[in-house]
Amino acid sequence: MKLKLNQIHHVAIIVSDYERSKDFYVNRLGFTIIRENYQEERKSYKLDVALGDWELEIFSMPNPPKRVNNPEACGLRHLAFKVNNIEEAIDQLNGMGIECEPVRMDTYTNKKMTFFKDPDGLPLELHE
Repeated sequence: MKLKLNQIHHVAIIVSDYERSKDFYVNRLGFTIIRENYQEERKSYKLDVALGDWELEIFSMPNPPKRVNNPEACGLRHLAFKVNNIEEAIDQLNGMGIECEPVRMDTYTNKKMTFFKDPDGLPLELHE
């Protein structure tokens, strides 16, 4: 018997600099703010943002440990975003000072893809 899941509701990340990450995801990547709360007991902000039907929870935590730098470590590997034109998306990111890796072809989908990073080094993928 399988659990009947509808879709992924959200992914949550912890950031080291709340304002910097809020600016990155909202003002640069175009996420829409759903709600923003300060959790006094945790000394932490929780920002819920949306991209289409998909949500990202952004938490600030006092002195979070650094992310493991090896992309093949267990845990979240990367977040991927679908775009219509990868070159156009790369030009927009480059215009904001965000560097992307060289474009390559996904060997399974035969679609163009590239990676860039958020302010804390979380790998983000563009997939055409």
